Amino acid sequence: MIKGKSVYLRALTEEDMTSIYRACQDEEIIYMTGTRQSFTLDDIIERYKQFDLDDTRINFAICLLDSQEMIGDLSILDIDVSNKKAGFRIALHSKNYTGKGYGTEATKLAQKVSFEELKLNRLELEVFSHNIRGIKAYEKAGFRIEGVLRQSLYMNNTYSDEILMGMLQEEYYK
Repeated sequence: MIKGKSVYLRALTEEDMTSIYRACQDEEIIYMTGTRQSFTLDDIIERYKQFDLDDTRINFAICLLDSQEMIGDLSILDIDVSNKKAGFRIALHSKNYTGKGYGTEATKLAQKVSFEELKLNRLELEVFSHNIRGIKAYEKAGFRIEGVLRQSLYMNNTYSDEILMGMLQEEYYK
């Protein structure tokens, strides 16, 4: 368990898959992540069983410290030991948990794992330009915009850019 002030990270369990499944049905979350595929609960359970076998990926449940309620999940993925870098993704499972700093705090805990425990030099992510809350949370956690893939996603009758963001170990320690 990795504790922050309001949230903590713990390993995902099969019981957590229901919350992930519900999040995958939420129209706003689908749009923010650019997800086109629909998933059944069984699909999600099977996918996470495969993720557990992948030594280049670490998955966490995001839980509230005061109630132990799971409010989201995150992953450090595509861990490349040779190049000392990895990808990052996060999802809060309901709008009820946004705007409270939980996502930023969970992101900072993932950075702690990435830079202090895994000794990575780089953590990177992609976010769509319509996900303003996500971009602000990533910037607040120290990520910098490094590039833009213009009009990379066409969803809901509009184009969105895909924004590439990254953070280096030296920036984390500053």
